Amino acid sequence: MKIALNISFFLFSLFSFSDISFSLTDYQIKRICKREKSESICIKKLQDKRYKLQKGDLIEIPVIPYKK
Repeated sequence: MKIALNISFFLFSLFSFSDISFSLTDYQIKRICKREKSESICIKKLQDKRYKLQKGDLIEIPVIPYKK
């Protein structure tokens, strides 16, 4: 019984974690870049990164610290 349970968990984990990536929508990109000084450059950079991510290329993701 324990072996069957472990095998089912293993198979579930294989099928639940796939190589699907979720990229930002145009609305989310505009909302993020609204705070930037040069909004148009920010939009172009994020759209380029989204395109590379959808193609399957590696991209660099900056980590923005949380401000309380």
